[in-house]
Amino acid sequence: MTSHRHGLALLAGAAGALLMIVSAPATASAAGLRYYPVAPGVRLNVHMGPGTDYNIVRLLPEGAQVHIYCQAPGTKVTGTYGTSTIWDNIDNGEYVSDAYVKTGSDGYVAARCG
Repeated sequence: MTSHRHGLALLAGAAGALLMIVSAPATASAAGLRYYPVAPGVRLNVHMGPGTDYNIVRLLPEGAQVHIYCQAPGTKVTGTYGTSTIWDNIDNGEYVSDAYVKTGSDGYVAARCG
């Protein structure tokens, strides 16, 4: 009986340790994402590509923050943070003009899409 309980305790401990190891990388990568605020008071169009000539797929609400996966050159836009030809890829096939995203830079802050 004692060895059966001991075996269950070892199995439960091993399962818990495995769960911690498996879930740790996902938590670490999620915590490492950096989000940038969209300009105050702006509801920002999200386009299917890096430019105003691409279809709009959705609208970001006021107060939104975005993660920039990569950046691409595109249509020149004048916005809250100046004039820019940089477009931020915020999701698969979704781009917003960097002129409305507070990155703290007039240049690229992420890898080029490609």
